[in-house]
Amino acid sequence: MQALTNRGQEVSRKPMSFMERLYIPAILKGMAITFSHIFKKKPTIRYPEEKRPFSPVFRGLHVLNRDEEGRERCTACGLCAVACPAEAITMEAAERLPNEENLYREEKYAAKYEINMLRCIFCGLCEEACPKDAIYLSETFAPANYTRKGFIYGKEELLIPNPKTEPEAHAKAKGL
Repeated sequence: MQALTNRGQEVSRKPMSFMERLYIPAILKGMAITFSHIFKKKPTIRYPEEKRPFSPVFRGLHVLNRDEEGRERCTACGLCAVACPAEAITMEAAERLPNEENLYREEKYAAKYEINMLRCIFCGLCEEACPKDAIYLSETFAPANYTRKGFIYGKEELLIPNPKTEPEAHAKAKGL
């Protein structure tokens, strides 16, 4: 039978010499490799003191965006929930009342908006599917938690601070 590649090598079947049977050259070679690692730069990052630089395309926690006037951008169209391959997003739509024009942009808004971070695969398809740029993935990563319920983020945790009432918090959330 012909080999598929030309990388194959014949295995030597000659008997081992006395030095090879003692394994001293192999042990010394292994010790030299181990000793050489002492002088190399350690890849460990001491987390609380040092922050790891993230890639510009890093996808972290989800954020529900507001417009310049502080109104919620989400119109509860459901495209993000449909686009999510892990089915991590659930929402319920409601109609805005006559005195709520300053809270919501459109007549329809998301009364309930939840993302299950245990199911989320951080693919970014929800961000791409949103026609109003209401949701985006920030550069912060998901914190640890002890309960499953702590990983289900509601609208209150996801919504960015209001730029009119809390300008400092809004700038910090935007990364400015």
